[in-house]
Amino acid sequence: MRQAAAQAADAIRERILAGRIPAGARIAELDLARQLSVSRTPIREALSRLAAEGLVELSPNRGARVASWTSDELRRIFEVRLRLEPYAVSQAVPLLSLAEVGELGQLARSMLALGQDQAMELVDLNQRFHGLLIAKAGNPALASALTSVTHAAVVRRNFQHYSPGALARSLAHHLEIVAAARAGEPDWAEAVMRSHLYNARATMLSDQAEADD
Repeated sequence: MRQAAAQAADAIRERILAGRIPAGARIAELDLARQLSVSRTPIREALSRLAAEGLVELSPNRGARVASWTSDELRRIFEVRLRLEPYAVSQAVPLLSLAEVGELGQLARSMLALGQDQAMELVDLNQRFHGLLIAKAGNPALASALTSVTHAAVVRRNFQHYSPGALARSLAHHLEIVAAARAGEPDWAEAVMRSHLYNARATMLSDQAEADD
């Protein structure tokens, strides 16, 4: 059952990230069960997993739907990240080992090699990059606060909405953060992370404004 639920979660996640199930859309368990050739039990478990990731919202009376946000909610999410994540990076840089800096560099280069149509792969690599920096900050309270927003579905959907220019800036930021870490310059890394988040926020708010119109 666990394997079936994991496979169902992967399939539903891919549909959401690809936009085949749009933000705010109701998710019909029975339809998904038929499409994926499983019973409704693993579908329910899969939706619970996706709700924990922030991709799906569950309601006792209304069932499941794809998570969506207002412009104000997006601003609040990025306000938290802008206040906390650059600081976390500045704290992480002095604590990174050479091997960890190498791992960050490999992640950044791997993202650069992917195309925008490979959003799933970009998302996973991006989560690992940011997650490693947050974990190395050595502050569990800070990590807990950031995990709640960096694992939100807004982050997972972000790469779908980047223009080519915004995506190029984002990927270049990853490489520059690695350069700052390799140079042992926490202030440099902090400044780049702040620019990185402003780039992401502008992309998401612009896309949301179009959706609201």
